[in-house]
Amino acid sequence: MNTKNNNHADSALAIKGEYIELYKLLKAANLASSGGEAKYFIAEGQVRVNGAIESRKRKKISVGDRVAFNGQTIDVIRSKDD
Repeated sequence: MNTKNNNHADSALAIKGEYIELYKLLKAANLASSGGEAKYFIAEGQVRVNGAIESRKRKKISVGDRVAFNGQTIDVIRSKDD
């Protein structure tokens, strides 16, 4: 039985600027060890953005987006330094 509350992310990633590209987010969140690995996971349909499978490696991820991969969910928030 899955007791995990799907309304809350496992973690948050603060970004500076307007967006971060999806493959860079996976690297920044330590979900992929390299950009190539991140791009592979995305191309294989293993990454979801706001609940939908995303295949664009350079998809612009903005504040308020939610990324899910490999059982982890990350909410994108604005950096306090921005």
